[in-house]
Amino acid sequence: MTILHYPVMHKQVLEYLALRETESATMIDCTTGEGGHTNLFLSTYPALTVYGIDRDRDIQKKAIERLSVYKEHFIPVNSWFDDYLREREDESADIILFDLGISTYHYIESERGFSFRSDEPLDMRLNKDSELSASYIVNNYSEEELANIIYTYGEERYSRRIARAFVERRKISPIKTSKEAEDIIYHAVPKEYRHLKISPATRTFQALRIEVNGELDRIKPALLDAIRVLKKGGRIAVITFHSLEDRIVKWTFKEEAGKDNPQIKIITKKPIVPSEEEERENPPSRSAKLRVVEKI
Repeated sequence: MTILHYPVMHKQVLEYLALRETESATMIDCTTGEGGHTNLFLSTYPALTVYGIDRDRDIQKKAIERLSVYKEHFIPVNSWFDDYLREREDESADIILFDLGISTYHYIESERGFSFRSDEPLDMRLNKDSELSASYIVNNYSEEELANIIYTYGEERYSRRIARAFVERRKISPIKTSKEAEDIIYHAVPKEYRHLKISPATRTFQALRIEVNGELDRIKPALLDAIRVLKKGGRIAVITFHSLEDRIVKWTFKEEAGKDNPQIKIITKKPIVPSEEEERENPPSRSAKLRVVEKI
């Protein structure tokens, strides 16, 4: 099945990162995915050049094919966004966008165990060259390490029970697939917890994915470098999908804007959320929050 990514809060992102239509400008799309947001900007601003950053070579191939019509106006870069921004020259971008959500592609097409709805290898790597996988974590981390990860990154109340269940199961045989992991979690939690609105495996899978890809550790350094890279008058927009991400973005921007000689001002005093219409049309957008700052 081929899934085309629907760019979250596309109207709001276009509004807050607006450019003059004839302006020759530079955008960095730090999380290009399948190119939904980049396509939106390139189709709106013909003179724009976008550097599209993504660490996953497979999804980047989809973006390159989709955006080939724009020729030299789309420049793909295979890198983690924090690594790329660290090396980028000062004041060299007019607008910078982060969409920190995991693409629908990863859940449905990648076959790397991001979702427990299909039985796939328990991988979860965005960079397939990385040695650390979700399978390695559940089969090798200590019970205490597993519990801490599941609690910290998944905010899972039954983290210790789940960690213990992983350790007991792996004594029998290695845990290799997403369905195996889901089954272990399902039987580890209390019966009344198994049939809530979200699956009891959701938080643990989020925690494993964050640990595998170092997701939270990348955010603050990338934001600080993005401020340095941004031209004066330019804007950074960040879309987050859970409280752990949003908290880092909120406080990083607040700290930087509150300095004696601040480089940025906060444009969105409260995060922008999707409209009811978008939530109906694109259910994954429901948890999204958009924060925007401007360099002064």
